[in-house]
Parts: sequence; structure tokens; C-alpha cells
Amino acid sequence: MEIVSDIWVNWFEGEENSYNVCEFFEWRKHDFIELLDQIPLIKVEKPLLEYIENDLQDLPQELLKDVRNRSVICKNNQREIIEYCFIATDGERCIVADTLGYAIPVRKSRLIPRQESLILQKAEKMLVKTYPFPSAGLRKKEYHLLSLRPEWMIGLTRKERQLKQLLFMALDQLHSSGNVEEMRYWYTEWFPTKYTESRNMSFNDAWQGLISGMRQGWSEKHNDICERMIRGQSYFEKLWELEHGTKVQ
Repeated sequence: MEIVSDIWVNWFEGEENSYNVCEFFEWRKHDFIELLDQIPLIKVEKPLLEYIENDLQDLPQELLKDVRNRSVICKNNQREIIEYCFIATDGERCIVADTLGYAIPVRKSRLIPRQESLILQKAEKMLVKTYPFPSAGLRKKEYHLLSLRPEWMIGLTRKERQLKQLLFMALDQLHSSGNVEEMRYWYTEWFPTKYTESRNMSFNDAWQGLISGMRQGWSEKHNDICERMIRGQSYFEKLWELEHGTKVQ
């Protein structure tokens, strides 16, 4: 383990998928960006790095013990200790994590390119520290409509990823309604040439067809359907406005 200084972080809180911990080129002015005066750097095995990146489960107790109270941030000209905060690397990529005093990586950040390059150079001379893997890390990660598969996000911008998650939140709500006529309606909105076929579709068949049709990529068609599906739902409309900068029409 080493202690490194003056590290810029952009915290993404409560993210269990690495695609939502944005790289530097996707950072925005209103993001939660901080400068850490010092922070420990640990080199770990690849499975543990992936576990930190892609889950919100307990970290190894030995890791928490190693990094405890070793991070410092200066606020209002006063140095504050951060209980469990660290940079983890496998020698190929990096992730910054802060547990906010818990045992799980509540906040995560990428590094700016210059600092990431320096960290990876340091990692070349460091030994890998092996930590007993939490039992939760042995299970296969499950994805669902509120935690989309990484392959469904490939090639999308930050804005597109956020809107796609919003669309699938709306789809999840649609599924919860159990309304077969509403499901058939949205199916034909996505597949307008299949109106006649949709009239005899079961709730589940229409649902599966919608998911299959919408899961790849992002397009104007996705955008249009999303805007229409969330209309009148204040929470969803607020999320839309945050990404588009305009209200739902």
C-alpha cells in the first residue's frame, strides 16, 4: 500500500454498475467533484476490483482495516479524516471508493487521465495484496430492469445511459400494472406494423417483445417512446429534465 496526494474525484453514489461510474471525459460541471489531500492506494486481484466496481456488497474486513483513517480532505481550512476511502487498482485500471463509514463502497469515482497514468505507473512496482473474498462476491451478479446488463449500454453516452435507465424504469412500472391492453398499446407503438398481430398477444408475449426490441442501443425512437411513457409522472419527468434540460412535451 502507498499513500498518494492531491487526487481529484467525482463521486457517483449508490452505483452498483461500473458503467454508471463515469470516466473523466463524461464529467459534468454540476457533479460532486472533490480534491483529496491524501488517499491510500492498494493493488488487488482483478476479481476484487470487479467486485468493488460492480456491486454494493461488504468489502473485506482486512481491506477496511488497512485503509482506515488514512484518507484526508481539507475543508474550510481544516483537515478531515475519511474513515474508509481508497484507490484500488489491478495494474490495468483503477477505481476510487468511499464507504461513508459503512462496509460497502457507497461512493465511487474514476480518476482524471494524468493521475490514472501515475497510479498505474506506481502499481507496476507494487505487490498485489490478496484479501479474503466476501461470500457475496462468489455469487453470479443478477441484472434486472432497474440494473441493466452492461452489454445493453455498450456504445452509449452518459446521457443515453441515463435515459435508457429511465425508459426501463417506466417499463418496469408498466409491467407492474398488469394491464394487457396498455402493454399491447406500447408494443404496437414500438412495432407499428404489428398491430393486427398484437391484438391476440398475451401480456407476457407483448412484454417480452418490447424488452427484446428496446434493449439494444439508443435512438430517436427510444427517446420518443420514453418521453411519452413518462408523461404525467413527476419523478420520471424530473429525471428527464435533468438530462434534456427541457420539460416533457
